Amino acid sequence: MTTSAETTLEETYWQAVQSRDPQFNGVFVYGVRSTGIYCRPGCPSRRPRREQVTFFASPAAAGQAGFRACKRCRPQDALTVSQQAELASQACRLIEASPERPPSLAELGQALHLSPTYLQRIFKAVTGLTPHQYARGQQLQRFKTRVRQDPDVTTALYEAGFGSSSRLYEQSDRRLGMTPAAYRRGGQGMHIGYTIVDTYLGRLLVAAAERGICAVSFEGQDGDAGLEGLLYREYPAARIQRDDAGLGAWAAALVAHLEGRQPHLDLPLDLQATAFQLRVWEELRRIPYGQTRSYAQVAQAIGQPTAVRAVAQACAANPAVLVTPCHRVVRSDGSLGGYRCGVRRKQALLEKEKS
Repeated sequence: MTTSAETTLEETYWQAVQSRDPQFNGVFVYGVRSTGIYCRPGCPSRRPRREQVTFFASPAAAGQAGFRACKRCRPQDALTVSQQAELASQACRLIEASPERPPSLAELGQALHLSPTYLQRIFKAVTGLTPHQYARGQQLQRFKTRVRQDPDVTTALYEAGFGSSSRLYEQSDRRLGMTPAAYRRGGQGMHIGYTIVDTYLGRLLVAAAERGICAVSFEGQDGDAGLEGLLYREYPAARIQRDDAGLGAWAAALVAHLEGRQPHLDLPLDLQATAFQLRVWEELRRIPYGQTRSYAQVAQAIGQPTAVRAVAQACAANPAVLVTPCHRVVRSDGSLGGYRCGVRRKQALLEKEKS
């Protein structure tokens, strides 16, 4: 039974359709039963008769009711930020629910009543990843968890959902920077070079594996020895050597960045990370030089608005400070929050960038 409040709301919506009021775009869409098409309130197409019209809170709801998107006003492109975040979240859940066979882009689009192309565009805008990349990241994270528990790599790869060892090695070679067995053995067979340079904020370690930078960190109380200890703890079985000449150019770029002479860094990375951490770190690299975002804003941007604490943890786990600028993330009230290299350094970095 329709209540008086619902009747009043629908009359408001109908007036918005009649006047083609653009202020209601994103608030609701309307479907026309005679054509099977749904539109935005501001659509310039011919206005339908009232008895043919039904209202929906979102394009997804209209699609679920069997209506097709209008090709003229493209109502599916009028999703609000929160609606896009919710759709991306639903896609993530569908991917996570099928670890052995993640749904294809076409299957995700069908489940969410969106075209595959538009779904991919929303998913990438919200998470920084394509659905395929997210699915592969989830598989790799499951493998990283299982490989420490199962008796051999083969068992772990099938438990994680990889159909063959070649798929796993292809993924791990790009994302871990080492083979799966080497990861299990603490980086055995891996070669890591590093250098330590002076900056106005103290000594800075820059370390790189085969494909790019794997660690950037400022010194703590233990000086250079503490910085070197970080590498040996992370990669206990790797071959680690000092390489001042080989890493000189990347270290110089980081020093120039610190001094404000090179605001934009574009250095290759070779990081171990979960799919969630990758999403957070990629979002941090989108924060413009001289600006900040709150932990809540980052969580919203990656499509998980309730994951504020997890975003903070991902920032704290960031192994390559400056390249991934976790210092640009602050609390919602504007206070600095934490920083793995010290809050005083965080404040100095932000002041330097703003100046």
